[in-house]
Amino acid sequence: MTEEFQTPDEAAFDDAALSEVVVQTEAEMQRDEFKALAQQIQADFENYKKRVTRDIDDAASRGGARVVNAVLPVLDAFDLAVAHFGENASDEAKALLQSRQLLLDSLAKEGLERLGVAGEVFDPQIHDAVLHVEGDGDQQVIDDVLRVGYRWKGVVLRPAMVKVKG
Repeated sequence: MTEEFQTPDEAAFDDAALSEVVVQTEAEMQRDEFKALAQQIQADFENYKKRVTRDIDDAASRGGARVVNAVLPVLDAFDLAVAHFGENASDEAKALLQSRQLLLDSLAKEGLERLGVAGEVFDPQIHDAVLHVEGDGDQQVIDDVLRVGYRWKGVVLRPAMVKVKG
Protein backbone atom coordinates (compact mmCIF):
# COMPACT_ATOMS: atom_id res chain seq x y z
CA MET A 1 0.00 0.00 0.00
CA THR A 2 1.28 3.31 -0.89
CA GLU A 3 0.33 6.34 1.00
CA GLU A 4 0.53 9.64 -0.60
CA PHE A 5 1.98 12.35 1.50
CA GLN A 6 1.60 16.00 0.74
CA THR A 7 4.37 18.41 1.22
CA PRO A 8 3.59 21.52 3.20
CA ASP A 9 3.53 23.57 -0.02
CA GLU A 10 0.96 21.25 -1.60
CA ALA A 11 -1.21 21.35 1.54
CA ALA A 12 -1.10 25.14 1.54
CA PHE A 13 -2.06 25.15 -2.11
CA ASP A 14 -5.05 22.88 -1.43
CA ASP A 15 -6.10 25.04 1.52
CA ALA A 16 -5.85 28.15 -0.65
CA ALA A 17 -7.87 26.47 -3.40
CA LEU A 18 -10.41 25.26 -0.87
CA SER A 19 -10.75 28.70 0.70
CA GLU A 20 -11.11 30.20 -2.80
CA VAL A 21 -13.91 27.72 -3.54
CA VAL A 22 -15.58 28.55 -0.23
CA VAL A 23 -15.34 32.29 -0.92
CA GLN A 24 -16.66 31.75 -4.43
CA THR A 25 -19.55 29.64 -3.12
CA GLU A 26 -20.39 32.28 -0.52
CA ALA A 27 -20.28 34.96 -3.21
CA GLU A 28 -22.60 32.92 -5.41
CA MET A 29 -24.99 32.44 -2.49
CA GLN A 30 -24.96 36.17 -1.79
CA ARG A 31 -25.51 36.86 -5.49
CA ASP A 32 -28.49 34.50 -5.55
CA GLU A 33 -29.91 36.12 -2.40
CA PHE A 34 -29.55 39.60 -3.88
CA LYS A 35 -31.06 38.43 -7.15
CA ALA A 36 -34.07 36.93 -5.36
CA LEU A 37 -34.43 40.11 -3.31
CA ALA A 38 -34.28 42.27 -6.45
CA GLN A 39 -36.91 40.08 -8.12
CA GLN A 40 -39.17 40.35 -5.07
CA ILE A 41 -38.77 44.13 -4.98
CA GLN A 42 -39.52 44.31 -8.72
CA ALA A 43 -42.68 42.20 -8.26
CA ASP A 44 -43.79 44.35 -5.32
CA PHE A 45 -43.24 47.50 -7.37
CA GLU A 46 -45.24 46.09 -10.32
CA ASN A 47 -48.10 45.22 -7.95
CA TYR A 48 -47.91 48.70 -6.46
CA LYS A 49 -48.12 50.31 -9.90
CA LYS A 50 -51.15 48.18 -10.79
CA ARG A 51 -52.86 49.01 -7.50
CA VAL A 52 -52.24 52.74 -7.91
CA THR A 53 -53.54 52.67 -11.49
CA ARG A 54 -56.65 50.79 -10.36
CA ASP A 55 -57.19 53.27 -7.50
CA ILE A 56 -56.88 56.22 -9.88
CA ASP A 57 -59.37 54.66 -12.29
CA ASP A 58 -61.79 53.96 -9.43
CA ALA A 59 -61.50 57.52 -8.14
CA ALA A 60 -62.13 58.92 -11.62
CA SER A 61 -65.18 56.68 -12.02
CA ARG A 62 -66.55 57.73 -8.62
CA GLY A 63 -66.01 61.39 -9.53
CA GLY A 64 -67.82 60.88 -12.82
CA ALA A 65 -70.65 59.11 -11.01
CA ARG A 66 -71.04 62.11 -8.67
CA VAL A 67 -71.28 64.48 -11.62
CA VAL A 68 -73.80 62.26 -13.39
CA ASN A 69 -75.81 61.97 -10.17
CA ALA A 70 -75.98 65.76 -10.08
CA VAL A 71 -77.24 65.78 -13.71
CA LEU A 72 -80.03 63.22 -13.12
CA PRO A 73 -82.60 65.87 -12.09
CA VAL A 74 -81.87 67.69 -15.35
CA LEU A 75 -82.48 64.50 -17.30
CA ASP A 76 -85.73 63.97 -15.36
CA ALA A 77 -86.82 67.52 -16.22
CA PHE A 78 -86.08 66.83 -19.90
CA ASP A 79 -88.15 63.64 -19.72
CA LEU A 80 -91.07 65.53 -18.14
CA ALA A 81 -90.83 68.24 -20.79
CA VAL A 82 -90.86 65.64 -23.56
CA ALA A 83 -93.95 64.03 -22.01
CA HIS A 84 -95.57 67.46 -21.74
CA PHE A 85 -94.95 68.41 -25.35
CA GLY A 86 -96.08 65.02 -26.62
CA GLU A 87 -96.63 65.19 -30.36
CA ASN A 88 -96.41 69.00 -30.48
CA ALA A 89 -93.82 69.81 -33.13
CA SER A 90 -93.13 73.42 -32.20
CA ASP A 91 -89.65 74.81 -32.72
CA GLU A 92 -89.14 75.00 -28.96
CA ALA A 93 -90.12 71.36 -28.56
CA LYS A 94 -87.71 70.31 -31.33
CA ALA A 95 -84.86 72.32 -29.78
CA LEU A 96 -85.58 70.78 -26.38
CA LEU A 97 -85.64 67.26 -27.82
CA GLN A 98 -82.35 67.86 -29.64
CA SER A 99 -80.71 69.25 -26.50
CA ARG A 100 -81.93 66.28 -24.47
CA GLN A 101 -80.68 63.80 -27.05
CA LEU A 102 -77.31 65.53 -27.29
CA LEU A 103 -76.86 65.33 -23.52
CA LEU A 104 -77.93 61.68 -23.42
CA ASP A 105 -75.61 60.75 -26.30
CA SER A 106 -72.65 62.52 -24.68
CA LEU A 107 -73.23 60.79 -21.36
CA ALA A 108 -73.80 57.41 -23.05
CA LYS A 109 -70.39 57.68 -24.73
CA GLU A 110 -68.85 58.08 -21.30
CA GLY A 111 -70.67 55.08 -19.79
CA LEU A 112 -74.22 56.10 -18.82
CA GLU A 113 -77.03 53.62 -19.55
CA ARG A 114 -80.74 54.24 -19.18
CA LEU A 115 -82.63 51.53 -17.31
CA GLY A 116 -86.27 50.58 -17.60
CA VAL A 117 -88.00 49.90 -20.87
CA ALA A 118 -91.63 48.85 -21.05
CA GLY A 119 -91.89 45.22 -22.12
CA GLU A 120 -88.57 43.99 -20.75
CA VAL A 121 -88.32 41.40 -18.00
CA PHE A 122 -88.40 42.77 -14.45
CA ASP A 123 -85.02 42.59 -12.67
CA PRO A 124 -85.04 43.62 -8.98
CA GLN A 125 -81.34 44.52 -9.23
CA ILE A 126 -82.03 47.42 -11.60
CA HIS A 127 -85.78 48.04 -11.25
CA ASP A 128 -87.81 49.26 -8.30
CA ALA A 129 -91.38 47.93 -8.55
CA VAL A 130 -93.80 50.45 -7.05
CA LEU A 131 -97.00 49.13 -8.65
CA HIS A 132 -98.10 45.63 -9.54
CA VAL A 133 -100.94 44.60 -11.87
CA GLU A 134 -102.13 41.14 -12.72
CA GLY A 135 -101.09 39.85 -16.11
CA ASP A 136 -100.86 36.78 -18.28
CA GLY A 137 -98.10 34.27 -17.70
CA ASP A 138 -95.82 33.67 -14.79
CA GLN A 139 -93.03 36.02 -15.87
CA GLN A 140 -92.98 39.54 -14.48
CA VAL A 141 -92.66 42.18 -17.18
CA ILE A 142 -92.37 45.95 -16.96
CA ASP A 143 -95.75 47.43 -17.89
CA ASP A 144 -94.88 51.11 -17.49
CA VAL A 145 -91.82 53.15 -16.52
CA LEU A 146 -92.64 55.81 -13.94
CA ARG A 147 -89.09 57.12 -13.58
CA VAL A 148 -86.11 56.11 -15.68
CA GLY A 149 -83.17 54.58 -13.89
CA TYR A 150 -79.51 54.97 -14.73
CA ARG A 151 -76.37 52.84 -14.59
CA TRP A 152 -72.89 54.41 -14.74
CA LYS A 153 -70.10 52.11 -15.95
CA GLY A 154 -71.85 49.02 -14.63
CA VAL A 155 -72.92 50.50 -11.27
CA VAL A 156 -76.59 51.30 -10.75
CA LEU A 157 -76.89 54.97 -9.77
CA ARG A 158 -80.64 54.90 -9.50
CA PRO A 159 -82.98 51.97 -10.14
CA ALA A 160 -85.84 52.50 -12.56
CA MET A 161 -89.20 53.03 -10.85
CA VAL A 162 -91.61 50.73 -12.71
CA LYS A 163 -95.08 49.27 -12.79
CA VAL A 164 -94.87 45.48 -13.11
CA LYS A 165 -97.33 43.17 -14.82
CA GLY A 166 -97.45 39.47 -14.12
